[in-house]
Amino acid sequence: MLHGVETTGHEWDGIKELNKPLPKWWVWTFYATIVWAIGYWIVYPAWPTLSGYTRGIWGYSQRAVVAKEGETARAAQASFRTKIEAAPLADIRNIGIIAHVDAGKTTTTERILYYTGRKHTIVDVHDTKDLKSSTTTDYLEQEQKRGITIQSAAVSTFWRKKKINVIDTPGHVDFTIEVNRSLRVLDGAVVVFDGVAGVEPQSETNWRLADNYGVPRICYVNKMDRSGASFTRCVNMIKKRLGARPLPVQLPIGSEDNFKGMIDLVLMKALVWDSDDRDAKPAELDITPDIADKLGITVPTDKQLLAKIPDYRKELVDTCLEMDDAAMEAYLLEEKDPSAETLVACLRKGTVTGAFTPVLCGSSYKNKGVTQVLDAVVDYLPAPTDVAAIKTVDADGNPIGERLCSDDEPFAALAFKVINDAYGALTFVRVYSGVLTKGMSVTNSTRGKREKIGRMVEMFAKEANAIEEARAGDIIALVSLAETDTGDTLCDTDKQVVLERMRFPDPVISVSVQPKAKGDLEKFSAALGKMVRADPSLRLETDRETGQTILRGMGELHLDVTLDRMRTEFNVEGVMGEPQVAYREAFTKPIEEHYVHKKQTGGAGQFADVWIKFEPLERGKGFEFVD
Repeated sequence: MLHGVETTGHEWDGIKELNKPLPKWWVWTFYATIVWAIGYWIVYPAWPTLSGYTRGIWGYSQRAVVAKEGETARAAQASFRTKIEAAPLADIRNIGIIAHVDAGKTTTTERILYYTGRKHTIVDVHDTKDLKSSTTTDYLEQEQKRGITIQSAAVSTFWRKKKINVIDTPGHVDFTIEVNRSLRVLDGAVVVFDGVAGVEPQSETNWRLADNYGVPRICYVNKMDRSGASFTRCVNMIKKRLGARPLPVQLPIGSEDNFKGMIDLVLMKALVWDSDDRDAKPAELDITPDIADKLGITVPTDKQLLAKIPDYRKELVDTCLEMDDAAMEAYLLEEKDPSAETLVACLRKGTVTGAFTPVLCGSSYKNKGVTQVLDAVVDYLPAPTDVAAIKTVDADGNPIGERLCSDDEPFAALAFKVINDAYGALTFVRVYSGVLTKGMSVTNSTRGKREKIGRMVEMFAKEANAIEEARAGDIIALVSLAETDTGDTLCDTDKQVVLERMRFPDPVISVSVQPKAKGDLEKFSAALGKMVRADPSLRLETDRETGQTILRGMGELHLDVTLDRMRTEFNVEGVMGEPQVAYREAFTKPIEEHYVHKKQTGGAGQFADVWIKFEPLERGKGFEFVD
């Protein structure tokens, strides 16, 4: 009997079966499911996302591995920050990578970061168009789709205990503004040339910009593995089309598919790679008269170049020793061959003063020659203390003094770039003198405004690493400055100066722009204003006669990318069209008109006899009324 209900034997057996305790495996499965649900929906989303691992549920063991990797990455980052903070001025190199589009700037930058240990993988530009991956410096969606650099990106690394700040710049003519403002704050540049095309139009433009700002350069003839590559033709083009004095410090061993390495004319060694693997190390071989045969070089032009090694070596020694009278005297009178250290010192002096430009060669895509470019950056390009002090100017832009690059001088920095980022508006500045600390109040001497320094970051492409102070020679970004635009000077309030500004080209093309959805007008206008503030080569105006919003820029691609970036960065879409033109007509000869006005509406009527004469004036003089 159960609660007054009569039961049969079979029913009683069923009830007893229900009252039996559950199996232990079922209980543990139930509890494990509850714990799994809590862990997945509450705890796991808060778990730090670490590079290289998905957010799948793989259990405690993998999370422990990820945590260990994260600790290693953080330790490496802390070690890198310690190096940066400890780097003296003489150990800093602020350089830019400049070239015509598709010469291999970004590919070279990727290898630089890999070989210096800042990256552990290499992403090639042609592998990014599916938007699943990106190179370090070409992280914008628009850059990945088109396979070109659109905005300059800054990264920092170390090589041979020297801190190298690298800015990867665009090569397309529509984005010359990025090269312009980057060269303004850099101490040196690596000019990359396509070994097949040689000097191209944008190569000439970038070279002139570097001349305008007095930036020392080294040349790197890239893509020596491509069909049709010619080192000597490229060197001759540098001489004739750029008016420069190129000085080869390397000669290629072979070309096209048989490109094996290069001859180092300073050390007089042959550097030969036996594979294209990114971790392959070059073998150092002695230079002998039959080196071409030993290395299997069969193309006549390549063999002829290697046969001229003594001539190129003599040219290198003669040109270098122009920088050192004592070494030149020893070389001429005592017939004493200069040491490699003497040649390096002379090459550095000649590069910094602009007496000549060292030329190197390689193939970044095939991982040959990039570490030699890094050595040349350290050996030949200047530190901030090696270049002339930056000029200070008056309100009209006339030079009135200079500011030395030193931590002991009053603070002065130049804002050279503004971008809209997930962190807010980022203002990139080059610190020329003094020390800038977090929380410090400075003056924007260009506009007469005060700025409070809040968050300070050092950028690694799109990643921002918080810092507490910046010293002379550093390139950093300041978050959410309200009054500072490109070209403005930030300085000590008690020791105010205005640094020499940048010069920007005028726009060459105009289009009308409007939001795709009428309800987005306010959002569209705000986004457009931010884009114009970030890019000084853009102009925004409203046509009073047609009422259209007119956006002016450096080319159709420039304007198209601007609208596309508004879509990805501000979530507002716009459409581009042709500007309307308000046509006008003008008199070409005098005209007389006679009109009689009569009107009777009751009472006194109206009567007038009107004579009027229209005559053309000179164009641009407007209207003139004579009674």
